[in-house]
Amino acid sequence: MNRPATDLRDSTPNLQPQAGPRGLPWIAALLTMTFWASSFVVIRDVGEAFSPGPMALLRGASAAVVLSVWMLFRRPKFPTRAVTWLILILWGVAWFAAYVVVLNAAERSIDAGTAAMIVNIAPLIIAVFAGLVFGEGLPKRLLIGIVVSLLGIGMITAATFTGYFTIGGLVLSLVAALLYAACVLLQKHFLSRDDSVTVTWAGILVGALVSLVFAPGLVDEVAAAPVEMTLQVVYLGVVPTAIAFNLWGYALKFLPAGLLSSSSLVVPAVVVLLAWVVLG
Repeated sequence: MNRPATDLRDSTPNLQPQAGPRGLPWIAALLTMTFWASSFVVIRDVGEAFSPGPMALLRGASAAVVLSVWMLFRRPKFPTRAVTWLILILWGVAWFAAYVVVLNAAERSIDAGTAAMIVNIAPLIIAVFAGLVFGEGLPKRLLIGIVVSLLGIGMITAATFTGYFTIGGLVLSLVAALLYAACVLLQKHFLSRDDSVTVTWAGILVGALVSLVFAPGLVDEVAAAPVEMTLQVVYLGVVPTAIAFNLWGYALKFLPAGLLSSSSLVVPAVVVLLAWVVLG
């Protein structure tokens, strides 16, 4: 008897969170949010020396080098299915190239705190989509918490608003939020059952390779930029990318996408505080 055709959903792994070390995924999430918050401030600070594309390339290349060195001491566990590789490549381009370039561009015309607030509407998108499509459910407490947090973040951001704002910056921040949500959902749905370190490394390599189109501009800008500015972009690659995205991948293996993404609502508040201290 012929077997019926299997569609993509039939080959998708069980999406229920795995049982993991108690508390460790949340510690990983907290560190991730802290590191990601710092990236908004650094991007804003180095925006005068580096344009969006070259900054994305230097960030991605720095992350790729660090993780490639790590992989010399660790055996990669590559996905075995062709469809997973196709999704991984799409995810790498969207997350580590498109999202980074769009966010860099947004912060050239909007302040760091406002950009962080707009980008972090993504958790609401993720929570609703994951609840309706992935079967994670829509607990009232989660939705109420997200809405209240967004309102609170909006009040904080409004109170600290610098007046540096354009419609273009707003649109780019919204695009970044959509890319953020789409990439988290792709990772949770298709990639979270594979080795998170290998997946993150491969995605960053893909993003860095795509960003090579900005190489000529990067050479000119590194030559002209102060050394401390270049080191700040390298920091973006090492800490908020190489380290933070690995911590995020680890946490996503054990926690529901909607619940974990809601933790990123602390990011705008941290960004406002860091921007006040670092950027004045």
